[in-house]
Amino acid sequence: MTLHFVDTIALLWCAGFSATSFLMFGLDKWQASRGRWRVSESALVWLGLLGGWPGGCLGMTLFRHKSAKRAFQFKYALAVIPFAAEVWAWLHWR
Repeated sequence: MTLHFVDTIALLWCAGFSATSFLMFGLDKWQASRGRWRVSESALVWLGLLGGWPGGCLGMTLFRHKSAKRAFQFKYALAVIPFAAEVWAWLHWR
């Protein structure tokens, strides 16, 4: 199966932002446990908005980070709306 150029770009985009989001959740958890500089919640939400939502959810689960903060979870859940729109647009316009 060969992918079109746009498909390749879309997959790389999603994979890149998912990996970055996952790593940022891990970094923030690590920094929090040491009382150091933290990744802002808005940065984590923006990564989800830009396509990193799956990696962020995985990071939140694996690192058990931000899982008790209902306000953050609500904001991050809202980030799935633009992410779903990105996926829909990609599938619809390809």
